[in-house]
Amino acid sequence: MYTINAICNIVKGKFIQQQHDVDIEHLVYDSRLITSTEGSLFFALHTLQRDGHYYIEEAFKKGIRNFVVDKEVKSDFVDCNIIKVADTLKALHQLAANHRNNFNIPVISITGSNGKTIVKEWLYQLLQDDHAIVRSPKSFNSQLGVPLSVWQINSTHELAIIEAGISKAGEMDSLEKIIKPTIGVFTNLGQAHDEGFPSQDEKLREKIKLFQNSDIVIGQDKFLDSLPRDKKFTWGKADSNNLQIISIESSTSSTIIHGSFLFYPTSVVIPFIDEASIENAINCWCVMLYFEYNEQTINDRFASLHTVDMRLQLGSGINHCTIINDSYSADLTSLQIALHFLLQQHTGQKRTIILSDFVETGKPDEKLYELIAHHIIQNKVEKVIAVGKSISSHLPALLPPAVEVNNFYSTEDFIKNFKQSDFVNEIILVKGARQFQFEKIVQMLETKVHQTLLQIDLNAIAHNLKEYRKLLKPATKIMAMVKAFSYGSGGAEIANILQFNNIDYLGVAYADEGVALKEAGVSIPVMVMNAEESSFLNIINHNLQPVLYSLFLLRKFEGFLNQQGIQGYPVHLEIETGMNRLGFTLHDCNLLKDHFKEGGTFKIQSVFSHLVASEDAAQDDFTIQQASVFSQAIEILQQIASYPFLKHISNSAAIIRHPQLHMDMVRLGIGLYGVEIETKKLNLQPVATLRSTIAQIRNLHAGDTVSYNRTGVLKEDTVIATVRIGYADGYSRIFSNGTGKMLINGKLAPVVGSVCMDMTMINITGIEGVKDGDEVFVFGESLPVAEVAAWANTIPYELMTSVSQRVKRIYYQE
Repeated sequence: MYTINAICNIVKGKFIQQQHDVDIEHLVYDSRLITSTEGSLFFALHTLQRDGHYYIEEAFKKGIRNFVVDKEVKSDFVDCNIIKVADTLKALHQLAANHRNNFNIPVISITGSNGKTIVKEWLYQLLQDDHAIVRSPKSFNSQLGVPLSVWQINSTHELAIIEAGISKAGEMDSLEKIIKPTIGVFTNLGQAHDEGFPSQDEKLREKIKLFQNSDIVIGQDKFLDSLPRDKKFTWGKADSNNLQIISIESSTSSTIIHGSFLFYPTSVVIPFIDEASIENAINCWCVMLYFEYNEQTINDRFASLHTVDMRLQLGSGINHCTIINDSYSADLTSLQIALHFLLQQHTGQKRTIILSDFVETGKPDEKLYELIAHHIIQNKVEKVIAVGKSISSHLPALLPPAVEVNNFYSTEDFIKNFKQSDFVNEIILVKGARQFQFEKIVQMLETKVHQTLLQIDLNAIAHNLKEYRKLLKPATKIMAMVKAFSYGSGGAEIANILQFNNIDYLGVAYADEGVALKEAGVSIPVMVMNAEESSFLNIINHNLQPVLYSLFLLRKFEGFLNQQGIQGYPVHLEIETGMNRLGFTLHDCNLLKDHFKEGGTFKIQSVFSHLVASEDAAQDDFTIQQASVFSQAIEILQQIASYPFLKHISNSAAIIRHPQLHMDMVRLGIGLYGVEIETKKLNLQPVATLRSTIAQIRNLHAGDTVSYNRTGVLKEDTVIATVRIGYADGYSRIFSNGTGKMLINGKLAPVVGSVCMDMTMINITGIEGVKDGDEVFVFGESLPVAEVAAWANTIPYELMTSVSQRVKRIYYQE
């Protein structure tokens, strides 16, 4: 806190009007953005668009009583402190620089042509667990943004991350004096602001001035040649770099970067594949290496990185609502920006804000929520939904009775109690700290406009479960496999109907699927088939039961549990009997003796294996061979564990064809969703129906072509219907050129030409009564998914799990 007298001395100004000494907390530069007046100081800045002196009167009318000016102003502003300086922007810089000098903490400053904000936000995500961090709001990196960013630093902060941008020569020196970075990060050198510099070399030299007094500068080798060796931490392909990049391998959704650090091989996996993200990630990787993080921690942190969208997104919502999505941050500066944006939208709708707890602000809760309440009132918000224990405890009492307030202690609590009818004709600002995962709330509020739907019949799920139960002894338990979003049908919805129908276990592929089920209120045991070291904490926090399939994984999880002081944790063991995918071999089983003693770290819940071809009569001998190997493994493990555990090897097909292998439990997968092998012993009902609509019908002539590359050549006059489904929805390009067919008005219509990303053309010649907007069935009761899969020479599993998440799921139960 600074007094107005102290500030006058710092900026080397003089009072042209002085009333009384006051404490200054907030710096204001735009009269339109004023929400807090007490303790605020208005700087009358000059920009290309305006002169702040013209807006002093407006600021005064809104309650501002402290000003910094560099021109004469009229003297009829009563009860004001007015400081005159030579240059208001320089005065702002002087104040921020003085403020920076009060803190002896590491300051990371980032500059470069592109990627500054991304790197800043990613470093915040990567380091926030270990440091109380203050960072530049949004893209505050200019001559104005930098001092406002530095002004946020207070005594609670342990690390600052400040970005700096320039547009012409001579600007960086002043920013360096304000930031005084101890650690520099240089992202890259591109074409941005070329007009402000004589050459690229000159632009690079100007940007590097930011780091003239830094302890270390991190960046790609080619940009830091001018710096001495002991002042830089570089990355690149040459072995002279601190981090030598050996190779970069990208898949469809992630990239693994192999390198060498301190002469040892190292690698990191990032959930991005584009070149810019890879470059930004390597810079962040170098920062973590400089901070001496180990490889495991680095990979764990990188695994949870999310994309950074610094824009306020405005879109359509349910019930004639408008949604402003700002769901990844919660700090006072960005709140003021977002509220101002809300106030700017003159839609005539009720102004609503959904707001989470504010964390790591450095302010006491009482003061913090008093400020937030003030901003809410000033911006004419009519409805507040507070999500979080702290905000729910403090904010409601600070708001006037005219403001409607609803409290929820968590995002999950909000989702559990969510009703669409609670939001009608409102403009809703959604703003929350990252850990509150407000993107889930945004998804619930957004309008779903895609006309391709996957309909899920919950009655069919219950019916199919009963059909399989007819084949089992009453004591035989059932594990229902709900992995891969319940074969594309929807995890939590399917799990809840199964729980209602007294299923014994649920099986998922990965921990995050299990977490989603537990968060949706599922209470029955959930087995996680592909446990990963990075998921251990989620597993124990949500009482999930992992499958252990290797000595490596077993030892890792055992060590983790020992660190947590946990004993007797429930696990499942997978045995390798012929699939040659995952599992302990018979030899491995003999090595498990010391790990499964009674009262030890683990408690075996079940032991199981996978049958390779239980549906194929030609492979029955191999199925029996697998069962024999499994029995041997059971004998070994039964001697090691002095307590009973469940044994299971049967899948959907084996339940029907190999009743002798039912054992203690069976695993019901694709059969539950209405897909049966060819025995026809059961009266199964299809669970999922994929349907779409016709966007347009056109009459074409012989010789015309359809779709990309003119692949569909018409031999006769043809009526073509364009359907709103494509490979982005999960309808594979394999179905192109007549391989696939869709059902309309009870008739099959073959695909013409290539399947496009969002549309597919079908031949409806001779099918009567078809018009724009009519429904088309891709698979379902009248067109079995097994038949459609056969056309593509694949299996129903693949088709069902390929239906993309942009296809809306509709659940119904009669």
